[in-house]
Amino acid sequence: MQLAYVYLFIAILTETIGTTALQASQQFTRLWPSILVVLAYGASFWFMALALKFMPVGLVYAIWSGLGIVLIAVIGYLVFQQKLDLPAVIGIGMIMAGIVVIQLFSNTTTH
Repeated sequence: MQLAYVYLFIAILTETIGTTALQASQQFTRLWPSILVVLAYGASFWFMALALKFMPVGLVYAIWSGLGIVLIAVIGYLVFQQKLDLPAVIGIGMIMAGIVVIQLFSNTTTH
């Protein structure tokens, strides 16, 4: 795996942690989850910036946000008991399909 993807994976992971902590912070009324939000998003942007040394911004952002959406939807379901209706599930599936198309067929990604 290339270094760009390692950075991007860490950026996605820390963004997911930050967004989960955002929900747990209860609109920034709980101290420790609020601190985690700031730290996790800071780390996420740092690692996304590192990935940008190797990949175009449009692709980095598409993968970062797309996989973040999918992971947060799963965490919302499993941890916070948030349900998604069929159109939401189909839309998330289309986001994943877009990421797969980019990775398999785009010449602008680092393979």
